[in-house]
Amino acid sequence: MLKNDEFFMKEAFKEAKKAYKKGEIPIGCVIVDNANKEILVRAHNLKEKKHDVSAHAEINALRKLGQKKENWRAEDVTLYVTVEPCSMCASAILQARISRVVFGIHEYETGGFGGKIDLTREFKSELTIESGIYKKEIENLMKQFFVEKR
Repeated sequence: MLKNDEFFMKEAFKEAKKAYKKGEIPIGCVIVDNANKEILVRAHNLKEKKHDVSAHAEINALRKLGQKKENWRAEDVTLYVTVEPCSMCASAILQARISRVVFGIHEYETGGFGGKIDLTREFKSELTIESGIYKKEIENLMKQFFVEKR
């Protein structure tokens, strides 16, 4: 099986579905080693369950990765997340020195990589960002979640 951006975004989408089943905003994340194309960690939103405003999928994944590597630096990895990271998560991603981020859909209210603001410009970062992968499926899941919640 070809392990490309779509493959890994589908894995992040599986995490988003786990969040959805728990009543969390359905956002999922995987972090992949750039050299061997293996998933290092998986995570999803747990903000409601943990009663923790910072328990976003990306932050949860970065915490897991830090524990696994015994290092907060995360160079030479790609972070795949279903929805554009908010400014809090975008800042953490930049701090972790991740080399590449791929997300499915923009977040125009809080997005930190172009949806609302672009922190890469503010910090003159060389982070590579790509978007639009698995977009329709992610949009549909998000719409379904918010229709049910409202």
